[in-house]
Amino acid sequence: MDEYKNKILNFYESKKRMPSYSEIMDILGFKSKNAVYKLVNKLIDAGIISKDSNGRIIPNNLFQEVKLLGLVEAGIPSVASEEALDTMNLDNYLINNRESTYLLEVKGDSMIEEGIKEGDLVIVERKSDPKDGDIVIAEVDGGWTMKYFRKKGNSVYLQPANKNYKPIYPEQDLKISAIVKGVIRKY
Repeated sequence: MDEYKNKILNFYESKKRMPSYSEIMDILGFKSKNAVYKLVNKLIDAGIISKDSNGRIIPNNLFQEVKLLGLVEAGIPSVASEEALDTMNLDNYLINNRESTYLLEVKGDSMIEEGIKEGDLVIVERKSDPKDGDIVIAEVDGGWTMKYFRKKGNSVYLQPANKNYKPIYPEQDLKISAIVKGVIRKY
């Protein structure tokens, strides 16, 4: 089963999506979708994959567990010791609700002072009830953007994290689609 699992996860890593049942048939050389169905159920039982609300297969625990060694000083240098304190599963740390979570690639520099740069990926959770100060994905007057959600009295607006941009006050419509939960940057 490990060989099958690895082939399916390799497909996921190369295509950035899970394969369909037909694609699994091709990848693994199976002759029927029934064989794929049985394998998928075994992988679900093993906790390797699951199904979303639409019945599509999705991977579980992509990152597995990584050693958490401790703290690193970002100020004045101090003596550091390498001691495995624990392990951490990045999926569990970054994702609260897999069904409502997705990634978006950042375009533009309006959130640069928050440390969110063009090309970064943001992990967002589909929600429409932000608190003041949350970073949100919003549709404002027909266009999509990522900004701080701000409330002032009875009015709401979107605040960039770049002094070169002005706050956005909706003229007609503001719909909050998601709240940013994390940022991923690859060096």
